[in-house]
Amino acid sequence: MGKAVQIDHLSVYYGDTPAIKDVCLEVAQGEFLGIIGPNGGGKSTLLKAILGLIPANTGTIRIFSDGPLGYVPQFATMDKRFPISALEVVLTARQKPGLSLFKGYSKEDRTMALMQMEKVGIQNLAKRQIAGLSGGEFQRLLIARALALEPKILLLDEPTASVDAGSRTQIYNLLEELNKDMTIILVSHDLLAVSSKVQKLACMNGELVYHGEPELSEGVVNKLYGCPVELIAHGVPHRVLKDHEGGMHKC
Repeated sequence: MGKAVQIDHLSVYYGDTPAIKDVCLEVAQGEFLGIIGPNGGGKSTLLKAILGLIPANTGTIRIFSDGPLGYVPQFATMDKRFPISALEVVLTARQKPGLSLFKGYSKEDRTMALMQMEKVGIQNLAKRQIAGLSGGEFQRLLIARALALEPKILLLDEPTASVDAGSRTQIYNLLEELNKDMTIILVSHDLLAVSSKVQKLACMNGELVYHGEPELSEGVVNKLYGCPVELIAHGVPHRVLKDHEGGMHKC
């Protein structure tokens, strides 16, 4: 299996403040990677650096894909009051440089947009204004927009943070299905849910604390969050905690 993303000794600063320091990380083609950690731990910064949205101060990022990257931003950054239909939102992914928001889409663009809406289960909402969508529907809409670029690598920033439990399950099931055809990198604060779905975990707290299987030692979890963390899933132990002391990441 080849590489999808290779990161070597990456550091990103906001002014004089380090957001992430000396991160080394490799993502294989077809992998489902979860990036977890506390608020301010650098998860979203790492994602944006991969996307090229923010510059690296040191280090390199290599993307092994000949197509565009798909990106699903945080729900909270989107304004649902804008007067636009669900289909029009997905079509914006196909917008050509220099064209206005609602012009210049081909029949192929519209077919692709509707196909991706069907893939995520919201084809019946194509004409609905986005203000009328539920949180889960809106999140799936953002995923459909990213898929309209036909990416081989899909990056998502907290895709379940603003949805209910039922929608959260649907989104994770959808991502598992999409992972059959593409590499997925998912940023989340939800340690339990992510660890049960992904193939690999990357734990960020300013630096890369751990990278490996989705089973963590208590020592890794404590280092990640800065204090002991007790994890309970419906009254039974969850596989995210493993009784071992290894796994600390070094470049």
